Amino acid sequence: MKPKFKEKYSNFINGKFVAPIGGQYFDNTSPIDNSFIAKYSRSQKEDVELALDTANAAKESWGNTLATERSKLLLKVADIIEANLEEFALVET
Repeated sequence: MKPKFKEKYSNFINGKFVAPIGGQYFDNTSPIDNSFIAKYSRSQKEDVELALDTANAAKESWGNTLATERSKLLLKVADIIEANLEEFALVET
C-alpha cells in the first residue's frame, strides 16, 4: 500500500500551514523509483526566523501551563501517533 500525500506542503508555523516567504517550493521524489511525492517549502532565512520568533513567543505561555495540562496535550499527541502508526511507517519507508 502506497501512502497518500498532498500535492504541496508549506511550513507549519504557529499552528497553521504558511507559504514560504519567497514563495518557492521544491519537488521531492521517491528514492525507490524517482516518482514525484510532493512539493515542499524551499524555506529561506526569513522563514526560519519567523518560526523561531513564533516558538520563542509561545515558550512563556507553554512554560506557564500546568504540568498536568502539558501532560494531557502530549499524551493526546502520542495517541494520535499510535492511532496512525502504520501510516507513519509507510511514509518513513
